[in-house]
Amino acid sequence: MTVVTTGAQDEDRVAVASNWRLVWWRFRRHHLAMASAGLLIVLYMIVLFPGFFATQDPERTDARQAFIPVQGIHLLADGKWAPWVPAIVGKRNPTTLRMEWTTDSAKKVPIEFFTNGRLVGPVDQKQRIFLLGSDRLGRDQWSRIMYGTQTSMTVGLVAVALSVILGVVLGGISGYVGGRTDTVIQRLIELLQSVPTIPIWLALSAALPRDWTPIQVFFAITVILSLVGWTTLGREVRGRFLALREEDFVLAARLAGCSRMRIILRHMVPTFVSHIIATSSLAIPVMIINETSLSFLGLGIRPPAISWGVLLQEAQNIQTLALAPWLLTPGLVVIVAVLAFNLVGDGLRDAADPYSN
Repeated sequence: MTVVTTGAQDEDRVAVASNWRLVWWRFRRHHLAMASAGLLIVLYMIVLFPGFFATQDPERTDARQAFIPVQGIHLLADGKWAPWVPAIVGKRNPTTLRMEWTTDSAKKVPIEFFTNGRLVGPVDQKQRIFLLGSDRLGRDQWSRIMYGTQTSMTVGLVAVALSVILGVVLGGISGYVGGRTDTVIQRLIELLQSVPTIPIWLALSAALPRDWTPIQVFFAITVILSLVGWTTLGREVRGRFLALREEDFVLAARLAGCSRMRIILRHMVPTFVSHIIATSSLAIPVMIINETSLSFLGLGIRPPAISWGVLLQEAQNIQTLALAPWLLTPGLVVIVAVLAFNLVGDGLRDAADPYSN
Protein backbone atom coordinates (compact mmCIF):
# COMPACT_ATOMS: atom_id res chain seq x y z
CA MET A 1 0.00 0.00 0.00
CA THR A 2 2.85 2.36 0.83
CA VAL A 3 4.47 1.75 -2.54
CA VAL A 4 1.27 2.63 -4.37
CA THR A 5 0.84 5.81 -2.35
CA THR A 6 4.42 6.86 -3.00
CA GLY A 7 4.02 6.19 -6.72
CA ALA A 8 0.83 8.22 -6.81
CA GLN A 9 2.54 11.09 -5.03
CA ASP A 10 5.40 10.99 -7.52
CA GLU A 11 2.96 11.09 -10.42
CA ASP A 12 1.15 14.06 -8.89
CA ARG A 13 4.45 15.86 -8.33
CA VAL A 14 5.46 15.31 -11.97
CA ALA A 15 2.03 16.42 -13.20
CA VAL A 16 2.25 19.83 -11.51
CA ALA A 17 6.00 20.41 -12.01
CA SER A 18 7.18 23.13 -14.37
CA ASN A 19 9.17 22.32 -17.49
CA TRP A 20 12.39 23.64 -15.92
CA ARG A 21 11.93 21.42 -12.87
CA LEU A 22 11.39 18.39 -15.08
CA VAL A 23 14.57 19.21 -17.01
CA TRP A 24 16.49 19.49 -13.73
CA TRP A 25 15.17 16.16 -12.47
CA ARG A 26 16.25 14.44 -15.69
CA PHE A 27 19.60 16.22 -15.78
CA ARG A 28 20.68 15.25 -12.25
CA ARG A 29 20.25 11.57 -13.14
CA HIS A 30 23.16 12.02 -15.58
CA HIS A 31 26.05 11.58 -13.14
CA LEU A 32 28.83 12.42 -15.61
CA ALA A 33 27.01 15.59 -16.62
CA MET A 34 26.59 16.59 -12.97
CA ALA A 35 30.30 16.04 -12.26
CA SER A 36 31.20 18.00 -15.40
CA ALA A 37 28.89 20.82 -14.32
CA GLY A 38 30.75 20.98 -11.00
CA LEU A 39 34.06 21.20 -12.88
CA LEU A 40 32.72 24.02 -15.07
CA ILE A 41 31.62 25.90 -11.96
CA VAL A 42 35.20 25.69 -10.69
CA LEU A 43 36.54 26.92 -14.03
CA TYR A 44 34.19 29.90 -14.02
CA MET A 45 35.19 30.66 -10.44
CA ILE A 46 38.72 30.94 -11.85
CA VAL A 47 37.35 33.21 -14.60
CA LEU A 48 35.87 35.53 -11.96
CA PHE A 49 38.83 35.47 -9.55
CA PRO A 50 42.04 34.48 -11.39
CA GLY A 51 44.20 36.50 -9.01
CA PHE A 52 42.96 34.46 -6.05
CA PHE A 53 43.89 31.14 -7.66
CA ALA A 54 47.23 32.36 -9.05
CA THR A 55 50.33 32.17 -6.88
CA GLN A 56 52.04 35.27 -8.29
CA ASP A 57 51.98 37.89 -11.03
CA PRO A 58 51.71 35.99 -14.34
CA GLU A 59 53.91 38.57 -16.10
CA ARG A 60 56.74 38.44 -13.56
CA THR A 61 59.87 37.37 -15.43
CA ASP A 62 63.27 36.16 -14.33
CA ALA A 63 65.42 34.55 -17.03
CA ARG A 64 67.60 33.02 -14.33
CA GLN A 65 64.62 30.85 -13.31
CA ALA A 66 63.73 29.59 -16.79
CA PHE A 67 62.38 26.04 -17.20
CA ILE A 68 62.06 25.30 -13.49
CA PRO A 69 60.30 21.91 -13.14
CA VAL A 70 56.98 21.27 -11.43
CA GLN A 71 56.96 21.68 -7.65
CA GLY A 72 54.26 19.29 -6.46
CA ILE A 73 52.32 20.09 -3.29
CA HIS A 74 52.77 17.75 -0.30
CA LEU A 75 50.28 18.14 2.54
CA LEU A 76 52.02 16.13 5.30
CA ALA A 77 55.47 16.34 6.86
CA ASP A 78 56.52 13.74 9.45
CA GLY A 79 52.90 12.59 9.69
CA LYS A 80 51.59 16.06 10.53
CA TRP A 81 49.69 18.65 8.53
CA ALA A 82 52.41 20.90 7.15
CA PRO A 83 52.02 21.72 3.43
CA TRP A 84 55.26 22.08 1.51
CA VAL A 85 56.82 21.88 -1.94
CA PRO A 86 60.30 20.56 -2.73
CA ALA A 87 63.04 23.12 -3.12
CA ILE A 88 64.65 23.84 -6.47
CA VAL A 89 68.33 23.08 -6.96
CA GLY A 90 70.17 24.24 -10.06
CA LYS A 91 73.54 23.66 -11.61
CA ARG A 92 75.07 24.90 -14.83
CA ASN A 93 75.69 22.42 -17.61
CA PRO A 94 79.41 22.65 -18.48
CA THR A 95 78.72 21.86 -22.14
CA THR A 96 75.73 24.07 -22.93
CA LEU A 97 76.29 26.56 -20.08
CA ARG A 98 72.53 26.30 -19.46
CA MET A 99 71.15 26.21 -15.93
CA GLU A 100 69.54 22.86 -15.25
CA TRP A 101 66.99 22.73 -12.43
CA THR A 102 65.83 19.77 -10.39
CA THR A 103 63.62 19.34 -7.34
CA ASP A 104 65.12 18.26 -4.02
CA SER A 105 62.56 16.67 -1.69
CA ALA A 106 65.08 16.68 1.13
CA LYS A 107 64.70 20.46 1.27
CA LYS A 108 61.18 21.61 2.02
CA VAL A 109 59.68 24.99 1.17
CA PRO A 110 56.72 25.60 3.54
CA ILE A 111 53.53 26.86 1.97
CA GLU A 112 50.15 27.86 3.35
CA PHE A 113 46.61 28.16 2.03
CA PHE A 114 44.52 31.34 1.95
CA THR A 115 47.44 33.68 2.41
CA ASN A 116 47.74 37.29 1.20
CA GLY A 117 44.53 37.08 -0.81
CA ARG A 118 45.59 33.94 -2.68
CA LEU A 119 44.58 30.32 -2.49
CA VAL A 120 48.13 29.11 -1.86
CA GLY A 121 51.51 30.74 -1.44
CA PRO A 122 54.89 30.33 0.26
CA VAL A 123 55.25 31.16 3.92
CA ASP A 124 58.29 33.27 3.04
CA GLN A 125 56.89 35.87 0.66
CA LYS A 126 60.33 36.51 -0.81
CA GLN A 127 60.36 33.03 -2.34
CA ARG A 128 58.62 31.93 -5.53
CA ILE A 129 56.91 28.60 -6.04
CA PHE A 130 56.14 27.02 -9.41
CA LEU A 131 53.29 24.53 -9.09
CA LEU A 132 53.39 23.81 -12.84
CA GLY A 133 56.93 24.90 -13.59
CA SER A 134 58.11 28.00 -15.43
CA ASP A 135 58.57 28.94 -19.09
CA ARG A 136 61.61 30.24 -21.00
CA LEU A 137 61.29 33.68 -19.37
CA GLY A 138 60.88 32.35 -15.84
CA ARG A 139 57.13 33.12 -15.70
CA ASP A 140 54.98 30.94 -13.48
CA GLN A 141 52.98 28.52 -15.66
CA TRP A 142 50.27 27.93 -13.04
CA SER A 143 49.47 31.63 -12.70
CA ARG A 144 49.47 32.12 -16.46
CA ILE A 145 47.02 29.23 -16.91
CA MET A 146 44.70 30.82 -14.36
CA TYR A 147 44.64 34.10 -16.28
CA GLY A 148 44.51 32.26 -19.62
CA THR A 149 41.41 30.44 -18.38
CA GLN A 150 39.72 33.79 -17.83
CA THR A 151 40.36 34.86 -21.43
CA SER A 152 39.59 31.60 -23.26
CA MET A 153 36.47 30.72 -21.29
CA THR A 154 35.12 34.27 -21.67
CA VAL A 155 35.69 34.31 -25.43
CA GLY A 156 33.75 31.06 -25.81
CA LEU A 157 30.86 32.24 -23.65
CA VAL A 158 30.54 35.70 -25.23
CA ALA A 159 30.89 34.35 -28.78
CA VAL A 160 28.15 31.78 -28.19
CA ALA A 161 25.91 34.43 -26.60
CA LEU A 162 26.25 36.60 -29.72
CA SER A 163 25.68 33.56 -31.95
CA VAL A 164 22.50 32.67 -30.04
CA ILE A 165 21.17 36.22 -30.42
CA LEU A 166 21.88 36.23 -34.17
CA GLY A 167 20.54 32.70 -34.64
CA VAL A 168 17.31 33.27 -32.71
CA VAL A 169 16.53 36.69 -34.21
CA LEU A 170 17.44 35.94 -37.85
CA GLY A 171 16.17 32.36 -37.74
CA GLY A 172 12.95 33.50 -36.06
CA ILE A 173 12.34 36.24 -38.60
CA SER A 174 13.08 33.81 -41.42
CA GLY A 175 10.64 31.18 -40.15
CA TYR A 176 7.87 33.51 -39.03
CA VAL A 177 7.85 36.14 -41.80
CA GLY A 178 8.69 33.85 -44.74
CA GLY A 179 8.61 35.10 -48.32
CA ARG A 180 11.57 37.06 -49.68
CA THR A 181 12.91 37.67 -46.19
CA ASP A 182 13.15 33.92 -45.62
CA THR A 183 14.84 33.47 -49.01
CA VAL A 184 17.48 36.14 -48.35
CA ILE A 185 18.34 34.85 -44.87
CA GLN A 186 18.51 31.22 -46.04
CA ARG A 187 20.78 32.10 -48.96
CA LEU A 188 23.04 33.99 -46.52
CA ILE A 189 23.19 30.92 -44.26
CA GLU A 190 24.00 28.67 -47.23
CA LEU A 191 26.74 31.07 -48.33
CA LEU A 192 28.37 31.09 -44.89
CA GLN A 193 28.10 27.31 -44.56
CA SER A 194 29.51 26.64 -48.04
CA VAL A 195 32.76 28.51 -47.43
CA PRO A 196 35.38 26.52 -45.46
CA THR A 197 35.40 27.79 -41.87
CA ILE A 198 39.13 27.79 -41.17
CA PRO A 199 40.08 30.00 -44.18
CA ILE A 200 37.41 32.52 -43.11
CA TRP A 201 38.83 32.68 -39.60
CA LEU A 202 42.37 32.96 -40.90
CA ALA A 203 41.49 35.70 -43.38
CA LEU A 204 39.46 37.78 -40.94
CA SER A 205 42.00 37.33 -38.13
CA ALA A 206 44.92 38.22 -40.40
CA ALA A 207 43.07 41.39 -41.42
CA LEU A 208 43.12 42.71 -37.85
CA PRO A 209 45.55 45.63 -37.43
CA ARG A 210 48.76 44.58 -35.71
CA ASP A 211 48.74 47.70 -33.54
CA TRP A 212 45.42 46.90 -31.88
CA THR A 213 45.41 46.48 -28.12
CA PRO A 214 44.73 43.01 -26.62
CA ILE A 215 41.24 44.15 -25.60
CA GLN A 216 40.41 45.22 -29.16
CA VAL A 217 41.72 41.92 -30.52
CA PHE A 218 39.69 40.07 -27.88
CA PHE A 219 36.41 41.64 -28.99
CA ALA A 220 37.30 41.29 -32.67
CA ILE A 221 37.96 37.55 -32.30
CA THR A 222 34.70 37.19 -30.38
CA VAL A 223 32.73 38.91 -33.15
CA ILE A 224 34.46 36.84 -35.84
CA LEU A 225 33.61 33.56 -34.12
CA SER A 226 29.99 34.59 -33.53
CA LEU A 227 29.45 35.80 -37.12
CA VAL A 228 30.42 32.37 -38.43
CA GLY A 229 28.83 30.24 -35.70
CA TRP A 230 25.15 31.32 -35.75
CA THR A 231 24.06 29.57 -38.94
CA THR A 232 23.27 26.11 -37.51
CA LEU A 233 21.09 27.49 -34.72
CA GLY A 234 19.42 29.84 -37.21
CA ARG A 235 18.37 26.87 -39.33
CA GLU A 236 17.03 25.01 -36.28
CA VAL A 237 15.05 28.04 -35.07
CA ARG A 238 13.58 28.54 -38.54
CA GLY A 239 12.36 24.94 -38.62
CA ARG A 240 10.72 25.26 -35.21
CA PHE A 241 9.07 28.54 -36.15
CA LEU A 242 7.65 27.07 -39.35
CA ALA A 243 5.90 24.49 -37.18
CA LEU A 244 4.81 26.95 -34.47
CA ARG A 245 3.54 29.90 -36.49
CA GLU A 246 0.23 28.16 -37.23
CA GLU A 247 -0.40 27.18 -33.59
CA ASP A 248 -3.42 28.59 -31.77
CA PHE A 249 -1.42 30.61 -29.22
CA VAL A 250 0.48 32.38 -32.02
CA LEU A 251 -2.77 33.16 -33.83
CA ALA A 252 -4.26 34.50 -30.58
CA ALA A 253 -1.25 36.76 -30.02
CA ARG A 254 -1.54 38.03 -33.58
CA LEU A 255 -5.24 38.80 -33.17
CA ALA A 256 -4.46 40.59 -29.89
CA GLY A 257 -2.32 43.04 -31.87
CA CYS A 258 1.13 41.87 -30.80
CA SER A 259 4.00 42.92 -33.04
CA ARG A 260 6.06 40.35 -34.90
CA MET A 261 9.10 40.76 -32.66
CA ARG A 262 6.94 40.40 -29.54
CA ILE A 263 5.35 37.23 -30.87
CA ILE A 264 8.78 35.83 -31.70
CA LEU A 265 10.54 36.77 -28.45
CA ARG A 266 7.70 36.50 -25.91
CA HIS A 267 5.56 33.67 -27.26
CA MET A 268 7.55 31.42 -29.63
CA VAL A 269 11.13 31.44 -28.35
CA PRO A 270 10.22 30.42 -24.74
CA THR A 271 8.69 27.16 -26.06
CA PHE A 272 12.15 25.78 -26.86
CA VAL A 273 14.51 27.72 -24.60
CA SER A 274 15.75 24.43 -23.09
CA HIS A 275 16.80 23.27 -26.56
CA ILE A 276 18.65 26.54 -27.17
CA ILE A 277 20.52 26.17 -23.86
CA ALA A 278 21.52 22.59 -24.70
CA THR A 279 22.70 23.61 -28.17
CA SER A 280 24.64 26.55 -26.75
CA SER A 281 26.44 24.37 -24.20
CA LEU A 282 27.62 22.16 -27.06
CA ALA A 283 28.72 25.20 -29.09
CA ILE A 284 30.89 26.76 -26.37
CA PRO A 285 33.67 24.11 -26.59
CA VAL A 286 33.79 24.59 -30.36
CA MET A 287 34.34 28.31 -29.86
CA ILE A 288 37.04 27.62 -27.24
CA ILE A 289 38.90 25.31 -29.62
CA ASN A 290 38.59 27.85 -32.43
CA GLU A 291 40.02 30.65 -30.29
CA THR A 292 42.82 28.38 -29.04
CA SER A 293 43.70 27.35 -32.59
CA LEU A 294 43.81 30.92 -33.88
CA SER A 295 45.92 32.10 -30.93
CA PHE A 296 48.24 29.11 -31.29
CA LEU A 297 48.84 30.07 -34.93
CA GLY A 298 49.49 33.68 -33.92
CA LEU A 299 46.36 34.96 -35.68
CA GLY A 300 44.11 35.33 -32.65
CA ILE A 301 44.77 36.83 -29.25
CA ARG A 302 48.40 37.90 -29.05
CA PRO A 303 50.84 38.57 -26.20
CA PRO A 304 50.93 40.32 -23.80
CA ALA A 305 47.35 39.02 -23.46
CA ILE A 306 47.18 35.49 -22.04
CA SER A 307 44.97 32.69 -23.34
CA TRP A 308 45.30 28.94 -23.66
CA GLY A 309 46.35 29.33 -27.30
CA VAL A 310 48.99 31.93 -26.43
CA LEU A 311 50.38 29.59 -23.75
CA LEU A 312 50.53 26.69 -26.20
CA GLN A 313 52.71 28.80 -28.50
CA GLU A 314 55.50 28.14 -26.00
CA ALA A 315 55.21 24.43 -26.87
CA GLN A 316 55.82 24.92 -30.61
CA ASN A 317 59.58 24.53 -30.26
CA ILE A 318 60.57 20.85 -30.01
CA GLN A 319 63.78 21.69 -28.16
CA THR A 320 61.87 23.76 -25.63
CA LEU A 321 59.30 21.02 -25.26
CA ALA A 322 62.03 18.46 -24.57
CA LEU A 323 63.39 20.66 -21.79
CA ALA A 324 59.98 21.58 -20.33
CA PRO A 325 57.17 19.10 -21.13
CA TRP A 326 54.95 20.86 -18.56
CA LEU A 327 54.42 23.62 -21.14
CA LEU A 328 51.85 21.27 -22.70
CA THR A 329 49.64 21.60 -19.60
CA PRO A 330 47.36 24.24 -21.25
CA GLY A 331 46.52 21.64 -23.90
CA LEU A 332 45.38 19.25 -21.17
CA VAL A 333 43.26 22.04 -19.66
CA VAL A 334 41.62 22.62 -23.06
CA ILE A 335 40.81 18.90 -23.39
CA VAL A 336 39.30 18.74 -19.90
CA ALA A 337 37.20 21.90 -20.40
CA VAL A 338 35.92 20.82 -23.82
CA LEU A 339 35.07 17.34 -22.55
CA ALA A 340 33.21 18.83 -19.57
CA PHE A 341 31.18 21.13 -21.83
CA ASN A 342 30.30 18.25 -24.16
CA LEU A 343 29.15 16.04 -21.27
CA VAL A 344 27.04 18.86 -19.82
CA GLY A 345 25.61 19.55 -23.28
CA ASP A 346 24.72 15.88 -23.76
CA GLY A 347 23.05 15.84 -20.35
CA LEU A 348 21.07 19.00 -21.08
CA ARG A 349 20.05 17.75 -24.51
CA ASP A 350 18.75 14.49 -23.07
CA ALA A 351 17.03 16.30 -20.19
CA ALA A 352 15.36 18.79 -22.51
CA ASP A 353 14.04 16.05 -24.81
CA PRO A 354 10.33 15.69 -23.97
CA TYR A 355 10.32 12.10 -25.27
CA SER A 356 13.15 10.92 -22.98
CA ASN A 357 12.32 8.81 -19.94
